[in-house]
Amino acid sequence: MARVYVYVVKYDFGFAPNPFQGTCTLACCMPIIRRVAQVGDWIVGMGGRDLKATGRCIYAMQVSSAMKFDEYWSHEDYIRKRPKRNGSRVAMVGDNIYRHAPGGGGWLQENSIHSMPDGSQDLLNTTHDVSVDRVLISTNFIYFGSLAPTVPQDVIASIGYRNGRGHRVYSAERSSTFLNWIVEQANGEMNRVVGDPFQLRQSDRRFSREKNRLL
Repeated sequence: MARVYVYVVKYDFGFAPNPFQGTCTLACCMPIIRRVAQVGDWIVGMGGRDLKATGRCIYAMQVSSAMKFDEYWSHEDYIRKRPKRNGSRVAMVGDNIYRHAPGGGGWLQENSIHSMPDGSQDLLNTTHDVSVDRVLISTNFIYFGSLAPTVPQDVIASIGYRNGRGHRVYSAERSSTFLNWIVEQANGEMNRVVGDPFQLRQSDRRFSREKNRLL
């Protein structure tokens, strides 16, 4: 039976998840969800205190497929998701940032939000992200971003969810009211970006895992 994973999105640049170029991908952060979520499962990101969006639904994606980082890096459909730090704000937040060095070497990290301020590799972010060599891909998603709608109390109560650390897991059957409400907010038009990410204008920043803050 399909499952629904619900968690609080702390940072919303359009990086994790990345809803651009026609697919919603989760390639960085949330390693536990990336390890266990299966095709057909749903992942829902809720707003919290850091984004001043408590109780609002930022995005929902149904997992369509999954692949390893090396495959994601080289796949022609996802080359556009490689970050370009001197490009547009959408290009800056590309999440296709990991692959093995030629000859079976260690992990390489593309200049990205998870790199050091000078663009060099951030080993702590690398270790955290590649601890699960799996990228989740969705072709059935809705990304609300900064236009995230507030979930009615009776809808959120139907699954018994409260914001907290980590993620919560529910059956799709138990979450039917919640999922139906999300689809209704999309007016039945999935696979689209409704609003810009909350922090798109900060896409030039870097996240330091060592300091646990943006640089």
